[in-house]
Amino acid sequence: MDTMTLTKVAAGVLGAWLVLLLGKWGSEELYHTSLHGEPSYVIEVEGAEPAEEEDLVPFADLLAAASPDDGAKVFRKCTACHKVEEGANATGPYLYGVVGRNIDAVEGFEYSGALEQSADVWTPENLSAFLEKPSAWAPGTTMGFAGLKKPEDRAAVIAYLDSLDE
Repeated sequence: MDTMTLTKVAAGVLGAWLVLLLGKWGSEELYHTSLHGEPSYVIEVEGAEPAEEEDLVPFADLLAAASPDDGAKVFRKCTACHKVEEGANATGPYLYGVVGRNIDAVEGFEYSGALEQSADVWTPENLSAFLEKPSAWAPGTTMGFAGLKKPEDRAAVIAYLDSLDE
């Protein structure tokens, strides 16, 4: 590569970088994302009552109404790390017979130790709490899953997992 080509390439890269920096500076000047100082006035609301809490359906009722077929569809999110065949560990332990099983009962799987501190048995309630947000239920767990926010989805997955073993 001759000197002229090298100079052109360097000028192109540095020119693009300069345009990026100028664009960033210009957008920061146009759109302020932080407040400066105290707000000039505050709107106070009198007589406002707190919003009523939604009536939560007990988890046992959700579990009784849950469909294993719907749970199989939701479980597809889990198949990247878990298998449902007995003894088939993957990144995570196999989930065949998980409902009612001891927390750290899978042979040949190295647990992180965080699960054993949270509970002893995978009851449907423990599974639901874990599936809602694993890192909150068992701090320090190595399971990198954001969780299932909808209680109906959690109940369906638990019904599916419970239906696997007779």
